[in-house]
Amino acid sequence: MSEQLSSESTAPRTESHDPAVPPAYAAFMRTGWAEQHRQVPRHPVAPHAAARRARLAEAFPGERLVLPAGTFKVRSNDTDYRFRPDTAHTYFSGNQTTDAVLVVEDGESVLYARPRSSRETDEFFRDRQYGALWAGERPSLPELADGLGLEVRHVSELPDALAHGPKTRVHRGVSEAVDALLPADPSTDDELARVVSEMRLVKDAWEVEQLQEACDITTLGFEDSVREWDRVLEHGERWIEGTFFRRARAMGNDIGYDSIVGGGSHATTLHWIDNTGPIVPGQLVLLDMGVEGRSLYTADVTRTLPVSGAFTPLQRDLYELVLTAQTRGIEAVRPGAPFLAAHDAAMTVLAHGLADLGLLPVPAEEALDPESKVYARWTLHGTSHMLGMDVHDCGRAAPEAYTKAELAEGMVLTVEPGLYFQADDLLVPEELRGIGIRIEDDILVTADGSRNLSAALPRASADVEEWMGRLRG
Repeated sequence: MSEQLSSESTAPRTESHDPAVPPAYAAFMRTGWAEQHRQVPRHPVAPHAAARRARLAEAFPGERLVLPAGTFKVRSNDTDYRFRPDTAHTYFSGNQTTDAVLVVEDGESVLYARPRSSRETDEFFRDRQYGALWAGERPSLPELADGLGLEVRHVSELPDALAHGPKTRVHRGVSEAVDALLPADPSTDDELARVVSEMRLVKDAWEVEQLQEACDITTLGFEDSVREWDRVLEHGERWIEGTFFRRARAMGNDIGYDSIVGGGSHATTLHWIDNTGPIVPGQLVLLDMGVEGRSLYTADVTRTLPVSGAFTPLQRDLYELVLTAQTRGIEAVRPGAPFLAAHDAAMTVLAHGLADLGLLPVPAEEALDPESKVYARWTLHGTSHMLGMDVHDCGRAAPEAYTKAELAEGMVLTVEPGLYFQADDLLVPEELRGIGIRIEDDILVTADGSRNLSAALPRASADVEEWMGRLRG
């Protein structure tokens, strides 16, 4: 049995450089501690999570469903990354602690969790991963039960609970320890992964509130970055990354994904996350950044800013082309429209714009043919993806429910067209080389159209210039 599912009597995780613990010291450490009984209020997500579990159980009547949270991941040697639970686990339970496993069976749910270490073993003062004096206090089982509105048992009971019973599906790839408890059945397990993704496609009112909050904090992070522009010019891309991260940690849980801070030609690398380059006056800087709120819902917003505070005529023309493409894409978002409607609308604008620039080897309409798509040399990516607890949300949903489906009220998706002229692209004029522009917003499908959750950040070129000037003083 793995350490993560064993009882606290297992030897604590220590390191070779830790000092020895004589029996007298260990015995002394186990005495003289006050009992802790905290009153934990019910978490706001609890009723929503309960309704989700009920719907999940209805999809698999008479079956047992196992959804683990996962455990720590090593960053370097004995240093772990900060833990972030698996999305499906938290969506259906509300729990954010490590090593927990949600089991749903016949409409009844049990959370198997690892509580805070007792004072009756060495774990609380010796274990670097779970010990309270090393890693902080974990909630007790009653505290978890009170907060989440769930029956909670010790995770050490999980192997026996899964040893017999009905047909069982496991949300695999999250916890090696849980995966090892039951033989894999790709056909049934993959169906569970598909269903839990598709259930997240439509957001309820509480989820929309969380996404709006994440967008609002993201707006503050962008503003922080511009207010510190003198430092940005001094220290480059790293300063923006660090400034935005500070806001994300202060008001949210974390960043929702590694921030992309692309100054100059770095903007043409779609997932530039090194963020090691300079910020040079006269160039553009592409900022793709999003705050993950404390409920784990994330924003995903991109703005392309003129480093000097004002666009050059060429930069403005290209920016306005991308902005027009994004505007047409947003206008295409409405209930009943195909998921790809925003992409198709945006690409039509960009293809014609590239034709006007004399870059396409064929007329725009021919380039837009799915059998051609030569315009995509300078656009590269799709215009939209679903957004929620994952930045690329609902990733295991079937195409028939997602990319090949129609939009429905409550879905949230990005609209993010871009133009990218690589620095070594000999098919474009020299003055275009090394320019990358993307504009991205988070769009909620409403009953009569859509709402831009990230509208607080300006998009029009003149508004961007005024906003930068005002924040810089």
